[in-house]
Amino acid sequence: MKRIITIQHTQSVHHTNGMVGSWTDWDLSQLGKEQAENIGKNLSSELGEEKFIMYSSDLLRARRTAEIVATHLNVELVIRDALRERNLGSAVGESVQWLRENMECQESTVDDKMFHNAESRRDVWNRLQPLFYEIMNGENENAIIVSHGDTLSVFNAIWLGFEPEKLNKYDLFGMSGGVTLLQENEEGKHVIRKLSDMSYMKL
Repeated sequence: MKRIITIQHTQSVHHTNGMVGSWTDWDLSQLGKEQAENIGKNLSSELGEEKFIMYSSDLLRARRTAEIVATHLNVELVIRDALRERNLGSAVGESVQWLRENMECQESTVDDKMFHNAESRRDVWNRLQPLFYEIMNGENENAIIVSHGDTLSVFNAIWLGFEPEKLNKYDLFGMSGGVTLLQENEEGKHVIRKLSDMSYMKL
């Protein structure tokens, strides 16, 4: 049975300054660092001596969250660019206001792209799915994944066995700092035990 804990990175500087996140390499804010510390402490108390492997996006805000959480847990940290947030192309490095004013395409399907050089949600699915199977087929029973909102919403859909087109109508989206618990039971059924639980950020 697999058990996967996902953590959406905590508050980043781009959450406070009106800039686009995406592939811009923002660090955590001071509050975000404190939130990550609390997540690590709460998970340590909950998980005890259980063994986990931790995977993280290579973008700084997720990697920093993972590094802080990892100081409280006995985990091996593996950095994977497959866990990056969606690439928004021309909007990377711009403000959210600029994105709204210059968007080339209003997304309505999994294949739409805000900008011609951006990723669609299907693109994120396609780069994420091989890592999903690697984790599911790997020898580690327990895994922690630290990533980004859009990426983790796609991961949730893959976990539930959706086809990418289901994202045209349904979504399982979390919040910054949210902790999700995914568990495979003895019959192989994939269950979401918790979805974006925000209580881990508080002591």
